[in-house]
Amino acid sequence: MTEVFEILSVKEKVMDSLERNDNNSLTQIIDSLSSKEIVHLIGHMNRVDQIKIFTLLSPEDAAEVMEDIPEAQAVEIIEDMEFVDVAAILNEMESDEQADLIMELDDEDAAAILNEMDPEEAADVKKLLSYEFDTAGGLMRTEYFVYRENLTVQQVIADLKKNAEEYADYTLKNIYITTSKGKIKGVLHMQDLLIADEETRISELISKELMMVNHNAELSELIFFFDNHELFGVPVVNDDNILVGVILRRDVLEAESDKLTQEHLESQGIVGGDELRTMPIFTRAKRRLSWLSVNILLNILAASVIAYHQDVLSSVIAMAVFLPIISDMSGCSGNQAVAVSMRELSLGVVNPSEILRVWWQEVSVGLINGLVLGLLMGLAAFLWKGNMYLGLVVGGALATNTIIAVSIGGTIPLILKGFDVDPALASGPILTTITDMIGFFLALTFAAMAMSHLGGI
Repeated sequence: MTEVFEILSVKEKVMDSLERNDNNSLTQIIDSLSSKEIVHLIGHMNRVDQIKIFTLLSPEDAAEVMEDIPEAQAVEIIEDMEFVDVAAILNEMESDEQADLIMELDDEDAAAILNEMDPEEAADVKKLLSYEFDTAGGLMRTEYFVYRENLTVQQVIADLKKNAEEYADYTLKNIYITTSKGKIKGVLHMQDLLIADEETRISELISKELMMVNHNAELSELIFFFDNHELFGVPVVNDDNILVGVILRRDVLEAESDKLTQEHLESQGIVGGDELRTMPIFTRAKRRLSWLSVNILLNILAASVIAYHQDVLSSVIAMAVFLPIISDMSGCSGNQAVAVSMRELSLGVVNPSEILRVWWQEVSVGLINGLVLGLLMGLAAFLWKGNMYLGLVVGGALATNTIIAVSIGGTIPLILKGFDVDPALASGPILTTITDMIGFFLALTFAAMAMSHLGGI
């Protein structure tokens, strides 16, 4: 509760600064806040005041705030700002952050903003936008230290001092050395540069044992690379071994986290990207309804199985207690299989052609888990009603449906991926509907077969 009052107090101070157009006061307040507090503050302001904050702050301070808030929120604010104001802010951001925001805008707005940006900054962004967003080229940054191999230590140090203000935001501690044509030759550590003789050519100091990644390397390859190499960053080269950028470990980890978050949202039926409660209500409703509407039809199909066996259900009332349990437990088992397949697809561990291998591995797990879960459920049914046949019906249905659920859950993502359909978006609803239908069918069919032994329970 104290934090809420503190946020309200900060917001009142910010609103007062905005009303007085007091840039100094606003800057001091913003500088005193943590990233989490800034996100909270911006999220509790209307669009007019949000835009006023970004226009009143200096471009440097506005860029820092823009990098703190969620990307989806930043894009929405940018879309309502003047192009010249957006360009001034983007000029102060790192190249990969610039590209991430520009990529989310429509082509007309993106072109207008790039036209207002510093030509060199705009050129870097265009280069990054030419790559797929989840490749090394799309994730790399163009701010790094690079010098030609024929320079001396003195010349490099002189340049570093001359451009100290520009280089202050660079996060790298290494210098990359290239030929006159831009081909990478090696890496020079800052400490080696500082202790070397000033007249020494940097080509004599470099380490040629240099790891690098191709600009077309996919996210799964980059995750694997950084998992196996304790590196802060690595140079990115094109097919001609020309240095085009540098990718940092933290950028790969962030991209992996974003992808997993996006897959989770889509698996829960939120279509169209990230959702924040600061977004317009109709936009949020539309994103959710697109899958909820489909789910109505899918659930009607599942319910039709119960309607077909309503005579069995009316005769064996106890089955009504176990139907949702069978459906839910089987769905949980299937979702575990979906999660593993989604993870392996994202890492490149499996591909759609390996569907039979994946299916057999899931069946093996399903046989064990299905047997254990079926025995537990059957025992619970027997202890409750004292009827062995009820236990066999319920336990058999759960065991069988568990095997089917993991088979479907493990293979559906691979099938969808093979047809270029987003597996994160469609796997969940398909699995839920099928496991519900089959679970209801198995339980009620088994009950019908044992009807003479189940009467009156």
